[in-house]
Amino acid sequence: MNPIRILVDSLADADLLNAQMGNAREIASRLDQRFHVSTFMLRSPDTRLVQRPGTRLIQLPNRRQTLTILNEFVWGKHDILFYLKASPAARIYLALRPKWLDKRIVVGLMESQSDTWNEPTISPDAIRLWEKTILRSDFLFSNSQAVRENLSKEYGRASEVVPTGVDAKFFTPDWDRPPNAKVRVLFVGSLRPFKGPQLLLQAASSFPAAEFVIVGDGIMATELQARVRDQRLTNVTLTGSLSSTALREQYRRADIFLFPSRWEGSPKVILEASACGLPILARRDYRPETVIDGKSGYLGGSDAELLDNLGKLMENPELRRTMGWAARAHSEKFDWGRITRMWEQVFLELVARRKAAS
Repeated sequence: MNPIRILVDSLADADLLNAQMGNAREIASRLDQRFHVSTFMLRSPDTRLVQRPGTRLIQLPNRRQTLTILNEFVWGKHDILFYLKASPAARIYLALRPKWLDKRIVVGLMESQSDTWNEPTISPDAIRLWEKTILRSDFLFSNSQAVRENLSKEYGRASEVVPTGVDAKFFTPDWDRPPNAKVRVLFVGSLRPFKGPQLLLQAASSFPAAEFVIVGDGIMATELQARVRDQRLTNVTLTGSLSSTALREQYRRADIFLFPSRWEGSPKVILEASACGLPILARRDYRPETVIDGKSGYLGGSDAELLDNLGKLMENPELRRTMGWAARAHSEKFDWGRITRMWEQVFLELVARRKAAS
């Protein structure tokens, strides 16, 4: 049997911190030998992809990348185009497909809510590009039930659910480390208003005996730094973006993971924090399936509820430990090994379905 040839519309670069590209690398590097994988690269690629048999890395130029990508979309010998991105190359390719009756399979992933117009940091042009690319995929997959329902409500498009995963062998707890002198609360994510990093500053003011660490970068970085300085919040540290290894150490050194974001799909950082044994505080707005409310953490409906639950965890180290153990156990259900087996079955079924139809 010839391998199924998959073109992954992503970058293999090891140093890229983008969550979606990281997810694509995790899946591609774990596919078994029934699949041949092609993907793009700019700089030093992930060594797992370099070492994986049946992998082709396509070097992109520093400029005018659209032409190289489009050429691969049109002329590349692949059965499936996976993890389609909202890009000019994808828009042109999807517009041209009907003209030569292209029968290859295009798979798009939905990793956030579809009501993008409700998020002011997403431009109308970006929304239109998304609608003309990912939304026009042959098959759509959502990373949570809430995302699936939202896509159906907003666009009438059906999708199947395959969750986001976590490398549970890389992100692990350090159960034996000495206790922190002060309770350490961690946030990881893009510094954008809907992510809620500003709530960490409110919490730091309300709980001066605790330490708060904000990991990430974005449009709010300067504002948050100014507020920390002006309010003299000596118990807040902003680290900027971190490598995977440095980020893992932040998870391992923390006691609580506070993620106040309102508009999500299935946040990768919740799984990473859970895998490192942290109790999770998150919002119930997007119904995160990676948190078991009352067991591996708490889901809140407001800032006040999140801060109230933060206070409960701060004053009860035994509760933190119990919830941290539950979070670790729950995260193992989302290990990338399991999730990749799900994707392998998806690819086999899509190819079989296409062959039967033709």
